[in-house]
Amino acid sequence: MSAKGLKYLGKLDGKRVLVVGATSGIGFCVAEAAVEHGAQVILSSSNQSKLNATAARLQSAYPDLVRANPLTTHACDLSDREHLEHNLSGLLDAATKIGKLNHISWTAGDAARIPRVQDLTIDAIYHAGIVRCVAPLLMAKLLPSYMERSAENSFTFTGGSITQKPNPGWAVMATWGGAVEGAMRGLAVDLKPIRVNIVSPGAVHTEILAGMAKDELEGMLEFFRKTSTTGTVGNPQDVAEAYLYIMKDQFITGSIVETNGGRLLV
Repeated sequence: MSAKGLKYLGKLDGKRVLVVGATSGIGFCVAEAAVEHGAQVILSSSNQSKLNATAARLQSAYPDLVRANPLTTHACDLSDREHLEHNLSGLLDAATKIGKLNHISWTAGDAARIPRVQDLTIDAIYHAGIVRCVAPLLMAKLLPSYMERSAENSFTFTGGSITQKPNPGWAVMATWGGAVEGAMRGLAVDLKPIRVNIVSPGAVHTEILAGMAKDELEGMLEFFRKTSTTGTVGNPQDVAEAYLYIMKDQFITGSIVETNGGRLLV
């Protein structure tokens, strides 16, 4: 059954949704869910080859939906400080060629080594936050030219339970997590009535863990299971639902939606 015309499932039908960090993990699942809801999805990451493969994957899984709402892809390097604002402008230009945006889900991150406190440098501190906090702040600066100021529209950041409950060695990431939460609240005021929120996941099993040795990975996953009340590790398909909820609920803004398996209770 098509979602078109349905009161709840049809809320994203024909809406233009930009997913930044769309080629894997939570970002891919957000894009996939948006396609299922009949949205026109714009996929972005730093690698055009991966974007092409992601678009082909979605095209193969949802041929009729993608035919009705063709996908757009655009590579954007978020780690290039010198050209960051230019790169974001290029992304937004590409994303709005046939209409302004309705929703942005910012799921981009990087797998850079997290510096320990004893190894900190100014460059290491800054580098840890450029993709997660600095880049979306600059996008917010540009956004009013590419998105109507309406409560129907939204900009969703990604945080993490590590901000409230950091593991040893994660002080820098907890610092930037707190900065992302402050930025979200400030932007919810500055961009109003556009809605600005955060999804804050706990431990989620995504492709970023693929490079770990089997024994090391299983040990980490077991630790994640034990430090939850559900006894499970997050599935990106489940976490993606939080982003879709934020897009559809026109009364949520300045808020953190947590999906962490009860990690903060253990």
